[in-house]
Amino acid sequence: MPMLSSESRHASAADRAVCRDRIRTGSKSFAAASLLLPSGLREASTALYAFCRLSDDLVDEEGGSVAAIADLRDRLSRAYAGCPADDPVDRAFAEMVGRFALPRALPEALIDGLAWDVEGVCCETIGDLYAYAARVAGSVGAMMTVLMGVRDPAMLARACDLGVAMQLTNIARDVGEDARAGRLYLPRAWLREAGIDAEAWIRQPVFTPAIGAVVARLLRTADELYERADSGIRGLPASCRPAIFAARYLYREIGQKVAGRGYDSVSVRARVPGARKIALIGRALARAVAGGAAVSGLPPLAETAYLVQAAAHSAGPVADLGRIAGRVLWVAHLFVSLDARQRLSRGQA
Repeated sequence: MPMLSSESRHASAADRAVCRDRIRTGSKSFAAASLLLPSGLREASTALYAFCRLSDDLVDEEGGSVAAIADLRDRLSRAYAGCPADDPVDRAFAEMVGRFALPRALPEALIDGLAWDVEGVCCETIGDLYAYAARVAGSVGAMMTVLMGVRDPAMLARACDLGVAMQLTNIARDVGEDARAGRLYLPRAWLREAGIDAEAWIRQPVFTPAIGAVVARLLRTADELYERADSGIRGLPASCRPAIFAARYLYREIGQKVAGRGYDSVSVRARVPGARKIALIGRALARAVAGGAAVSGLPPLAETAYLVQAAAHSAGPVADLGRIAGRVLWVAHLFVSLDARQRLSRGQA
């Protein structure tokens, strides 16, 4: 992959367009949410997402090879050296890294998580699962927090709690889908305690009350982390709370849907209907206006502490969070109003 001259280190409009296309094809939800951000932060978050998407795709395309991980590490080094690989996503990512002083430890953590997937993640304990979730989800949350200009350690600790909780919810939802692909992220110690032979079960993944009990336990653990994260959300300025509470409620609802199916995430994959999402946004708005609170002084999870430290010690431009969250709040109000109008038109109000 050729190196770039110093004149070519900055991303062009065409490079940014490629990043936007990656998002539109990779995540419609993220694409829609990114439209709520001011242009500068929207471009930065788009570049970050595109690099994360590129990393996932590169590993998948090469069949989960060690060579793909080595390529990603090399591309990361080039981006941080200011000489990105000759690819639109690499150029946009390198520009964002320089602009926001993104600590290298954070994207490195993401690549480490992908490397664990290539090697075959085997979590013996919940601590092992926390360590994996910290890399594949906590790292992205920490990166986004840095882009928004938040570097307070207590806030970062709660943000990592939320990221890990979301990843645990993901794992609980995808037990069957992962097993059919030969992957099992549930703690092996928990499976043994439930009388399940992990290797035998993954060869023939079927739902049983025992596997349901393990899924239920994982979701209870996620709920504990959602609760820990709440003080961080309540500690945000009033205009910031609606968007983050909405994310918290929408993701936790996935776990609620799994629970509603008797914790069977082997036979079917849980989904949250659009109407329910709108209702949860309304709930988030109500929770957001309830008032602020001191951020919990609980230390970060041992497995996320290094992400908190790396992000807290970084320095860069501080975004106008009030303006960002104000736009999110306006859109949330719009969704709720539109839903009310639809119910009125159907005579359901």
